[in-house]
Amino acid sequence: MRSFPFEVRFELDGWKLFWALLELESGHTDSLLPLTREVANRVRREMRIETLSEHPTVAGLRRLFRAAGCDPTRYRPSSEALLRRLLKGEEMPTIHPLVDLNNCLSASLAVPCCVMAEEMLSPPFIFRAGTPGESYESLRGPFNLEGKPLLADAQGPCDAPITGGQRVKVTPDTRRAWLVAYLPAGVVEPEVVEQHLMELLASAPVARVHLTAAT
Repeated sequence: MRSFPFEVRFELDGWKLFWALLELESGHTDSLLPLTREVANRVRREMRIETLSEHPTVAGLRRLFRAAGCDPTRYRPSSEALLRRLLKGEEMPTIHPLVDLNNCLSASLAVPCCVMAEEMLSPPFIFRAGTPGESYESLRGPFNLEGKPLLADAQGPCDAPITGGQRVKVTPDTRRAWLVAYLPAGVVEPEVVEQHLMELLASAPVARVHLTAAT
């Protein structure tokens, strides 16, 4: 794991970010379905929706959301929302190999993760809470960012660990993307995320990892 090549400034305490630069491998775009099913089944074996809020990682993320000014029961971390859907019997969505890999990592570790198209990002980065009146076009539509943890680049907010940003979304033409995992410090370490990512890619070699880093 190397130092991140761009500046990342933090205005919120208690967080760590894991970064991985991924390049899509040709010829493996359909190999993730068995992995998504395996991850979903493992989640259902190991977790229960009735006690999900007591999971150490879920509880840690909820504390950090509250500290940023966000009610995590109203605006759930994307990882908790995904886990709840899986525990209700829904299948893991299949969208794009890099997105599907991202979702498998998120569900496996119960941490919010995103993938952002490399060419759409403009370093440096800042991790902060949304300001009054701040919003962006999210993958769900217009989204109020006030009081919510978010990642911004030189162009403005690009992702939030609730719902991703439309500007940087992975498209069918995307070949390279940054994967970012939002970690509660002291609960999930970047080395654990890297290990799980490599294990997932060993099962489904859909991407090549060019760089991993922690900030």
